[in-house]
Order: sequence, then C-alpha cells, then structure tokens
Amino acid sequence: MMTGKMSSPIRSNPIRSNCGRRAAVGGKGIHLFREEEEEDPLATDLVLVVPEAGVDRIEWAKQLVGNAVRSPHTRQAYLYALEQFFVWAEGRAISRESVQGYVTWLGEMKFSPSTINQRLAAIRKLATEAQRCGYVDRETAQAIVTVAGVSQKGRRLGRWLAWEEARTLLQAPNPHSIRGMRDRALLGVLVTCALRRGELSRMNCEHLAMRDGRWVFLDFLGKGNKTRSAAVPLWVKQEIDGWLDVAGIEKGPIFRRVLANGRVGKDALTERAVWQLVREYAAQIGIGELAPHDLRRTAAKLCRAKGGELEQIQFLLGHESILTTERYLGSEQDLKNAVNDALVFE
Repeated sequence: MMTGKMSSPIRSNPIRSNCGRRAAVGGKGIHLFREEEEEDPLATDLVLVVPEAGVDRIEWAKQLVGNAVRSPHTRQAYLYALEQFFVWAEGRAISRESVQGYVTWLGEMKFSPSTINQRLAAIRKLATEAQRCGYVDRETAQAIVTVAGVSQKGRRLGRWLAWEEARTLLQAPNPHSIRGMRDRALLGVLVTCALRRGELSRMNCEHLAMRDGRWVFLDFLGKGNKTRSAAVPLWVKQEIDGWLDVAGIEKGPIFRRVLANGRVGKDALTERAVWQLVREYAAQIGIGELAPHDLRRTAAKLCRAKGGELEQIQFLLGHESILTTERYLGSEQDLKNAVNDALVFE
C-alpha cells in the first residue's frame, strides 16, 4: 500500500484515469499492495488496486512502468528492479515505511549505492505512474517518491584491468572449441571496442563495414537511442571472422547461444548471458568480481595509457561531453604514478 499522512485520499467512487483504467478502494480490483498485520490505521484506506481481478500485481506494475520509459536500457533495468522489489515485499504492505525498509535491507546486503538508487528510482516511477493513471492521489504517491536514496561519498573509480590481466582474460577461452571461439571474439570486442553489453548483444553482421580502409561497427544504436560507430582492431575482426565461419553465420546477430551439443542458436546472446560469461572467465583466471562494464572501462584506460587522445576516447565511449570521459577515466587522479609516491622518508 502506498501511504501518506491523510485519512483517505483515494475517492471511494471509481474514477476514470487518463490511462483508460479505473481506480477504486474496495472495488472489484485486487490489491496491488498487501496490508501488513501491524499497520498505521491512517494508512488502511491508501490501497493501490489492480483494475481487474486476477491480474498479477508484478506484471501489472511492470506494464505500468514499462510503457512510460522510452530508453530500452532503462526500461529493462526498471522492470528487473520491480521484480526484485516485489519478491522482497511478498507478504508486506508497500508503504513509505516498507520502501525505506527495502532500502535499508539492500544496504545490509552490501549492494552498491548506485544499485540501491536505481532500484529506488524504479519504485518511485511506479508511484508516479500510479498517480498519473489515477490509481492513487498525489500526496499518497509522494509518500513513496520522497523516500531518500543512498548518498555516495567521493567518486567511485570503478574496476579496470591492467594490461597483463586483460591479456590473460583474452587467452582464457578454449580456442579449439566453438564456444571458446565465440567467447574469444566476444571478450576481444568488449576489451577493445568499449561496447556496453546491450550494444554487444544487439550487434549484427550488418553492422560490420569498411570505412577509411578499416573495419568498424557502423551506426549501431547506443545508450539513449543515439547512433554511434566504433573501430574494430584487425586482430579482433579476425577472431570474429573465425567464430562466424565455424558457426555458419552470415547475417543477423553476431554473438549467439551455443547449445550443449555444439549447435549454434539463431537468437542473440542476452545481456545477462554476456554478464555471466564475463564473470565466469574472471573467476577462471582468479581476478575476482568482474562485469562487462569493467571491460569497457578497461578499454578506455588502456587506450589512454597507450597515448590515445582524450577526444578520440570520448568518441569510442560514445560520451556527449568530454568532461564525462575525464571523470570516467579518473583523469584527475593518477593512481599508477601517484604524486605521493615521491614522499619517501628515510
């Protein structure tokens, strides 16, 4: 239940929302948010209802939020966040207090501040859309929207691999198996082309093209539905060609699922599969927790270490502002050649 500081802000008569649905208290709908045994008596009337009995409350919430988010990347993150929230909230009322409790629980489970705030953003979006579509009034929605996020002190530099660590990771897949050939090409793309895992998952053969005498991933859709391109090093293109040849792929998704019997599927690897693959090889070579985005950061760091111009790294990453690239690289803090290394007292 969404709760505010009033006795009954939702009208008892059904109201037609501007989303074409009905909202009611005690009507034919089912409660999206369950009531707790011990609860503020002033909150008992503040119940968000699904307009039709039998509607799954998680799917209803996901549809409500999913239809309101334009970015595919944000939509996917929000829908996953809502799934996780409702799993945690089973048997609990969804109120300001329970959302605060969820934020506290995430912190106790050692989730990063950015993950906690993203999940809270999805819950806030649900409250906002519930208000917009007439399921709950403004004050009730604001009780959820105003739940405080987690502050992050300092600037998170993130994880990246040193040159030898990157080399070891790229050599980890078995070059004599079909899955290993795919994974060598996939890791090569992540480490050198700085693609996000969603961009890699959506990459098709048609994106590979010659420009200015070299191979590039041409005009693919990046974050925020922005079109960009990325140069492909020759050795990475050779790894891709080897995988495509043995897999018999001539068009469509480049990176696909390999079944246990060695057959190659038709559908692209999912973003989650890419994430799991990176974690698997990181564990195999003993470098601990590693995510695809860490390899994107690795590409930028190694390009900079090799003398790459900041502006060109900005293009590679697809950043609109060079200031974003500077922050991304941690340009203001050189940990390898730290200024305090010279402070030696003997």
